[in-house]
Amino acid sequence: MTRDIINVQYPVLDHTESVANIEITKQTVTVANGIKIKDAFSNKNDSLFIVIDTTTNAGSLLTVKAGDAYPNSMLGDIVIELPKGISAIQIQDLSRFQNADESIDLDFATGFTGTIFAVAKWAGVRGVNN
Repeated sequence: MTRDIINVQYPVLDHTESVANIEITKQTVTVANGIKIKDAFSNKNDSLFIVIDTTTNAGSLLTVKAGDAYPNSMLGDIVIELPKGISAIQIQDLSRFQNADESIDLDFATGFTGTIFAVAKWAGVRGVNN
């Protein structure tokens, strides 16, 4: 399966580094492809949120796939119920789902319709133009 790839979106800090703003880009989910969140672990501070807007009338299911980078992936996939509307998902045991390429793979149940995006905050101080 060739997954559709989305990138984690990070806030742009103002010059005081007191305010951050994210202009969100959503991607429509193609169920047959699934989703790969590229560089999901580059923030290194457990601030990743996966936001899914489910437009399927009865809601749907999301499968967070076990990764291939760490031994605790043997715990397997996890299935999450998605109600109709917006869900913000924060994964607590990130290494369970981490792939060797720093990504996370997601599968959606047949009949799912909706959009997805992922956001995180930067770890540490960085320049405002980065």
